[in-house]
Amino acid sequence: MKLIGVVKLLPDPLCTNLTGRIKLIVDSEGACTVPHTRSVPTLRSDARRNVDRIRHAAVQVFREHGFSAPLEEVAAAANVSKATIFNRLGGRVGLIDAVIDDVVAAELRTIIEDARSIVEVRERICSYISALRDLQYRLPAVNDVLLQEYRGSEPLLALCHSGASFHDSLVAEGNAAGILADGFTPGDFQALARDNALALKHGGRPPRADYDRRTAFVIGGICKSMIALA
Repeated sequence: MKLIGVVKLLPDPLCTNLTGRIKLIVDSEGACTVPHTRSVPTLRSDARRNVDRIRHAAVQVFREHGFSAPLEEVAAAANVSKATIFNRLGGRVGLIDAVIDDVVAAELRTIIEDARSIVEVRERICSYISALRDLQYRLPAVNDVLLQEYRGSEPLLALCHSGASFHDSLVAEGNAAGILADGFTPGDFQALARDNALALKHGGRPPRADYDRRTAFVIGGICKSMIALA
């Protein structure tokens, strides 16, 4: 039998410490097994309630302020100490891993799937750009994902890479259809999304009407006009 690696466990509120790792063993026939380890004690009912409160509070705080929100705010909203967050969820990164789907991942996946359902390429690109910029405006955590602010979070990085892959495919389709501005590349798409994330995260959010007007300018600059295509 041979050791093939170490895999990070997903957060599990039943564990007293959610940063554990396991070793996978592969035998000569390719079957994976997990070596025997000490059983992990389950949480008492009061500690379990603390974890539930922390997760609920984190979703609310992170959706409003992004993943960089002070952990003190999460602790206060959950009526626990900051130390409890570290003890039960491993700190900020563990907390992000535990709630990322409820905070932002589900909505990001939705706008990607909605865009994929649109048949016409130009409409697909314009709809997706508009939806992504809307999400960046409404959910600060989206910008933390696009900027890869917390590289220790594997779910966050996976979400970022999934989005980047979709952006690449959109640009390829747009260029093949001849509807994108000449020379527009996947790198340009990523840079525009990151620049917007930086502006919203560090420069503040402009009035919604101004933001939406500028979104139209962005789309108009990326996509060739219908007159030019005629």
